[in-house]
Amino acid sequence: MSKTVGDLLERIEAVVGAGGLLTGDAVAERQSGNWLNEPMRALAIARPRTTDEVSAVLALCHAVGQPVVPQGGLTGLAEGQVSGPHELALSTERMTSIEAVDPVGRTLRVQAGVVLQRAQQAAQEVNLLLPIDFGARGSCTIGGCIATNAGGCQVIRYGMMREQVLGVEAVLADGTVVSSMHPYLKNNTGYDLKQLFVGSEGTLGVVTRAVLRLRENPRSTHTAFLALERFDDVVAVLRHLDRSLGGTLSSFEVLWGSRYALQTGEHSDITPPLAVGHGFYALVEAHGFDPERDRETFQRALAEALDAGWIADALVAQNERERQTFWAIREDFEPETRKFPESLYSFDVSLPLPVMDTYTRNLEAALAARFDHYDCSVFGHVGDGNIHIAIWEAGMRRKAEVEAVVYGELDAFGGSVSAEHGIGLERKAYLHHTRDPREIDVMRAIKRSLDPKGLLNPGKVLDV
Repeated sequence: MSKTVGDLLERIEAVVGAGGLLTGDAVAERQSGNWLNEPMRALAIARPRTTDEVSAVLALCHAVGQPVVPQGGLTGLAEGQVSGPHELALSTERMTSIEAVDPVGRTLRVQAGVVLQRAQQAAQEVNLLLPIDFGARGSCTIGGCIATNAGGCQVIRYGMMREQVLGVEAVLADGTVVSSMHPYLKNNTGYDLKQLFVGSEGTLGVVTRAVLRLRENPRSTHTAFLALERFDDVVAVLRHLDRSLGGTLSSFEVLWGSRYALQTGEHSDITPPLAVGHGFYALVEAHGFDPERDRETFQRALAEALDAGWIADALVAQNERERQTFWAIREDFEPETRKFPESLYSFDVSLPLPVMDTYTRNLEAALAARFDHYDCSVFGHVGDGNIHIAIWEAGMRRKAEVEAVVYGELDAFGGSVSAEHGIGLERKAYLHHTRDPREIDVMRAIKRSLDPKGLLNPGKVLDV
């Protein structure tokens, strides 16, 4: 270790205090966060407790040109949180304060390291709802959700993380603190600076605190699992339920037939609630405020869809245990890891709903033409145009070819290479499929303006 680096780490340790800086084996004992169970590589891990400490650490690094990789819960799927051996990892894991819950203003003020599930529970304690939700809720952090503009299973009703953020405090690469911690929805006073940091993946600043918007807690939840034969039926049921349920439809998750077979087959611990063999399966859920009337409305809407011939079979959850079983079919990744222990290629794309079926059919045909042995399963948040694709090919050595097929087919339909997972390192080479050169130039200009030395999460999202 050079004298300059040693001096920098000593100064950082003086800022973050005893236990606030990890080096050597304490770094290697951690996982890298790229889902490959590889040990973390980093010069060191700084673990500040406050915005002021984050500011001081970044100012020190800026002065000597030290690259910094912000890290939250390490659950991202695009390698936006992965650090290299000469980069300082800056973890928000000790920034876990829930500073205030305002049940009247319906806001929650937290530090960036607060785990999403804990934030949800804080809202529940005052009978309010933080509606952003997905499988990694027990590990991901609010700062990471903001930095990646996380989505999840309720976007169709409540929107992405962006829609839940009222205020943000962030620290720029040189240590400057930018604070827009306003607890109200409407603030039309020039550029909305907080939105620069939402979805920026830690390349423009480190999010340290946030004010989140809460919603009224539903008084009723009604959930059903549906079997459908054609994608046209999926679209028809989505439109029918959205119209008939009076704005209470909160989730519309769809599994293609092969995905449902995997989730309920020999590699799963779940007995299939509906027969295997249908073309599509939809998990639908509605959040309402009049339990008896909502139940009648929900059942009537399903009955109308059955009468119209759009639904082949259906089950309505009669209790919380059945509801959790339905959601486990959608969220459990254990069957996937049992069947494909060597991992899979995972994709997260958005498409206009009218072309989604054509895209997936073309994708299957293109894979069959190129690979003798492969497996492809499709599922996702179809209600908001987002699907996830899991692909296995024998040997798992032809990633570039698989990506060329997935993104090449996507190009023809004007889709997005990342619906909710971000770009990071994983999808950087394919950003041009979704953003044209002028957009990318503007993004680079913003990056250069806020981080002229290119020290924050270098190499992620853009090459500058």
